[in-house]
Amino acid sequence: MNSLTSALDGDAKELLPELEAIYKDLHRNPELSMQETRTAGIVGDFLAKEGFEVSRQVGVTGVVGVLKNGAGPTVMLRADMDALPVTEDTGLPYASTVRAKDEDGVDVGVGHACGHDMHVTWLMGAARLLSRHRDAWKGTLLAVFQPGEEVGRGAQSMIDGGMLERFPKPDIILGQHVMVGEAGTVGYRSGVILSAGDSIKVKLFGRGSHGSQPQTSIDPVIMAASTTLRLQTIVSREIAPLDSAVLTVGALQAGTKENIIPDDATLKLNIRTYDEDVRATMLSAVKRICCAECAASNAPREPEFTKLSTYPLTRNDVEATETVARSFEAQFGERAYETKPAGASEDFSVFGRNWKVPYVFWFIGGTDAQVFRKAVQAKQVNTIPNNHSPKFAPVINPTLKTGLEAMLTAASVWLCDGKQKPAG
Repeated sequence: MNSLTSALDGDAKELLPELEAIYKDLHRNPELSMQETRTAGIVGDFLAKEGFEVSRQVGVTGVVGVLKNGAGPTVMLRADMDALPVTEDTGLPYASTVRAKDEDGVDVGVGHACGHDMHVTWLMGAARLLSRHRDAWKGTLLAVFQPGEEVGRGAQSMIDGGMLERFPKPDIILGQHVMVGEAGTVGYRSGVILSAGDSIKVKLFGRGSHGSQPQTSIDPVIMAASTTLRLQTIVSREIAPLDSAVLTVGALQAGTKENIIPDDATLKLNIRTYDEDVRATMLSAVKRICCAECAASNAPREPEFTKLSTYPLTRNDVEATETVARSFEAQFGERAYETKPAGASEDFSVFGRNWKVPYVFWFIGGTDAQVFRKAVQAKQVNTIPNNHSPKFAPVINPTLKTGLEAMLTAASVWLCDGKQKPAG
């Protein structure tokens, strides 16, 4: 146990109930991506009271707190703030009933179905402890509260808002995510831990007509259906069996009435990959197949491609991860373990890629231990509500303390040992 986690144990009786109240408030009042004004106000005011130099509206709603505490490494801790356009169905007494307008002006339910409210609470707790126990560490802390992770724009918006010029360059960037897994556990991994993600909208053009006169049409519904089926052959026939990739067509939109052949159809698809060459193959194949199916249907023009979001691979620095893993194993014992890569994607690595510094990202289990163990025994883990499910809800205890403890443990590798050199 290091000095910062010892401080957590000493302050836990007062701190954890306060953080639990903050978490419930954030959960009850979620905000959509790039609209996190209330959340940003809460964290900004909190950091200011703890003695941080606070910069607000960094990349629209982002907040950066800087705490300088003598000579030493600079450590960046990051949490994402945004919620999802998901109507919560957890039945919790602090469940969200919020509705809001999304970027297209559509009224949607809003819920923290990915756990970012827990991430914000963890970082607020770490900021409090690091501020009040400055005798235990030396260096500079950057507490970064990021908007818009769910739309893949938040990290880049903060970079575009002057992150690199306005704040000290970190020696290490650290982040974590609550996931389905036994609460109280910490999963780490060197190298790739999260996939790259690409979301694309494809508009297919036909020629509309009356349903009774199909010969006068070029049917974009048939075109879209054929394209959807053919896209599934990319993974099964163009990607090697030992490589991993997923292609999902999540939306097929066309027409308004049963007896009208529409002028166009739209596909929205998502690609997940773990290798840059595989990613390039997938993207090229998608374009080739969409264009070929349109040509086969005698479409009047080629399809229109629009990028919806792009997430780079999250590839943990090997040396830094090994150092953090040793600290986790010393702190958590058997509760720390090496995890497999997850299929989810994140824009967390955008900070490290732009600053050109090492980063480490890991997972915190948030599922009730008894529920998780029973699901493992019954081989039914996939039935547990996962991130983005309307029923996703991490158990507060011990998830709250474990995440806070993990964040402090990792930060201590750099802040509490003046001899520790930046990795990478």
